[in-house]
Amino acid sequence: MQYTIRGIPPAVDHALRERARVAGKSLNEAAVEALAEGAGMAGARRKRRNLGDIAGKWKADKALEAALAAQDRVDEDLWR
Repeated sequence: MQYTIRGIPPAVDHALRERARVAGKSLNEAAVEALAEGAGMAGARRKRRNLGDIAGKWKADKALEAALAAQDRVDEDLWR
């Protein structure tokens, strides 16, 4: 299958060309690999973490809350 893709941003072009150069591959090979990765079809699947084991475990800490509240106070002398 062949594609013609237009409007590639300069930063993407640079990144693909650098990727191809570092890997010793053609620009086409680097672009196909990047498309496959972006589509979730290349290499091993990435392990993702949903943080469910720590979600909802926040414990109130008065010292922390006081420190954060102090950061929210406006020093009127600095704003004159």
